Amino acid sequence: MERTEQELDEMFDQAEISAKIADLTEPRALSAHYDRDTERIVIQLRDGSTFMFPSRLGQGLMDASAEDLAAIEITPSGYGLHWENLDVDLSVPSLLKGIYGTRAWMAQLQAIA
Repeated sequence: MERTEQELDEMFDQAEISAKIADLTEPRALSAHYDRDTERIVIQLRDGSTFMFPSRLGQGLMDASAEDLAAIEITPSGYGLHWENLDVDLSVPSLLKGIYGTRAWMAQLQAIA
């Protein structure tokens, strides 16, 4: 099904509006760093709030070196955190809900606690 140029323009405009609403209402990272003193990942959110969690809770982060933990990248949308050397990706909205990995990982964490 081919779309007209007008339909495509309308779809693009709607996508821009949706993205702006999401920027204002959904949790997204502005910056993130590893605090070596507390061994926590600290996330500054775009709304000005801060969230932190013990790095050992994040799936794939438990046995990582401080150097690797410090190499956090934020996805362009701000939805995710990425550690290239560790091949780890975590979702900011999930972290805020206390979800630090897959269901299996969360079950493993509960077994440890």
